[in-house]
Amino acid sequence: MIGGVIMILTAIWVYQTLIKAKTGNILLWVAGCAIVFLVIQVMFYNINIMIIDGLDGKDVGGEYDRDLTSVGDRKTQEGAGGWFMPVFFELLPPFAGVMAVALIRCQFILKQALTPANLFSGVKELFVSIKNSFKTSSN
Repeated sequence: MIGGVIMILTAIWVYQTLIKAKTGNILLWVAGCAIVFLVIQVMFYNINIMIIDGLDGKDVGGEYDRDLTSVGDRKTQEGAGGWFMPVFFELLPPFAGVMAVALIRCQFILKQALTPANLFSGVKELFVSIKNSFKTSSN
């Protein structure tokens, strides 16, 4: 759920960047970035599941039949700080997807140097435009 919302925001971010940069093939770039985001996210979920299952220390055996993308029901850590690992493993895949799209956006769309300011430029404008879209105009 979190990844889906972040993916939509990322697609809007790329779309707004393409409009400002006056680049052609806007929908192709947005679709490509959405696919890259999704692939990176699924890859990181699978890596997270392997890490969590490795931390468990049990031999899962052949009858192990758990959904490949369910990170939330795995037991990761007990005691103080037990909240950190599930939160980290839940937020890492969408963050990695955003980073991959930011690299593509900065390197191939904007053709700028890879600096933190360039990677995340336009994020503020994204949220301002979303906020402004809820305003109604009275004539």
